[in-house]
Amino acid sequence: MAAIGALLVVVIVLAILLFTGGGGHKYTFMFQNAGQLVNDNQVLIGGSPVGTVSSIELSPENLAEVNVEVEQELHEGTTAVIRATSLSGVANHYLSISPGPNSSPSLEEGATLGLSSTTTPVDIDQLFNSFPPKVREGLQNFIKGNGEIYAGRGNEANESYEYFGTALNRATNFAAELNADEQLLSRFLVSSAKLTTAVANRGSQLSSAIGNATTAFDAINTQNVALDESLQELPPVLRQANTTFVNLRAALDDVEPLINTAKPATKNLAPFLAELRPVLTKFIPFTRNLTLALDRPGPHNDSRELLAILPSVQQLASTTFPHAQTAIADFQPQLNFIRSYTPDFFNGISKLGQVSGYYDGNGNYVRGATALENVFKDEGGTLTAIPKSEQFVPFGNPAATPTRCPGGAAQAPGDNSAPYVNPPHGGSAVSSSECNPSEQVGGP
Repeated sequence: MAAIGALLVVVIVLAILLFTGGGGHKYTFMFQNAGQLVNDNQVLIGGSPVGTVSSIELSPENLAEVNVEVEQELHEGTTAVIRATSLSGVANHYLSISPGPNSSPSLEEGATLGLSSTTTPVDIDQLFNSFPPKVREGLQNFIKGNGEIYAGRGNEANESYEYFGTALNRATNFAAELNADEQLLSRFLVSSAKLTTAVANRGSQLSSAIGNATTAFDAINTQNVALDESLQELPPVLRQANTTFVNLRAALDDVEPLINTAKPATKNLAPFLAELRPVLTKFIPFTRNLTLALDRPGPHNDSRELLAILPSVQQLASTTFPHAQTAIADFQPQLNFIRSYTPDFFNGISKLGQVSGYYDGNGNYVRGATALENVFKDEGGTLTAIPKSEQFVPFGNPAATPTRCPGGAAQAPGDNSAPYVNPPHGGSAVSSSECNPSEQVGGP
């Protein structure tokens, strides 16, 4: 029973030490605000817990009274600050106390430390609230973008972080090299400022250049394989070019007199380039259209596919054109003959309206003329087809020559220009042996 009683005493003592801090000293710290502290938050000295926050009250001066109970006795010169375990936490704050030296007088039990001895924390929300809305939105998008960049690539990111310290060392060396020649650095900064001013005055042109560069980079992005092969071939090319550049250095010395001589001749180059810029601006749509003409998405719609088809077209044409040439040569006499009757043909078209306007018992003249084409004959009320050998009998012998010459379908003019036959009109394709010049339309 005595052993059991002793064990209970030990347990009670440990419980008091663990859950009450073993008793201690009570103090009050005044803060401008409680900084998201809550009851039972820890009180730390040198990173070790020494007590807890017992209560938080509002003073008559609208200050936060943070009452703490700690194991260690505090002395004058003690300061306190509210800290957070992490920036993203809410109720994970704690009170960090920096005790005064032991040689200073001890603080009385329940002593109050004013604002001169405390530091109120600045929450990260206060920092973000100081930014304009668009800056906060941009920062939010930046954080989201970094999250997307490192999503699923934590191992690669950790490997890169191993070299972060080395990178900072190299950056330090780089800054030291920059600072080694302050005069040169100053001149560089001044020149950069002038360059920035010149670029700012060309904002619209710079925007257009950036847009064109974006288009160019998009085009390069579609040729990743070709770009990779080019980069692999680049080192030997650069090694070969090194010798060329060494020789070029001496050549530049020889070219310098030529450049000095050409300077007066190039004084008008700037106005010329200014006038050339609108031409180049209009040339961009032409180049784009030319690109589409050479290679357009889809089948059978660009010059590239046309050139691919041309060999087969050439093979077909090499077989077809000789026959076409022969056909044209054989058709030429008929064409020459028909061409002489062009006035008669157009004269018939011009009189077509008059002919179609009149009618008789057979109907309109045109309808009657169609019926008189001698294709059918009436046999007791039945139309019977006339044989082809008899269809041209009313019009004369089919083998005979045409009766009328060119121009004979109208009354003869007074200047004897019709009928047009050779002779007497030289150059006619119809001769007097092929028609009868005496057959003409009567009347005045």
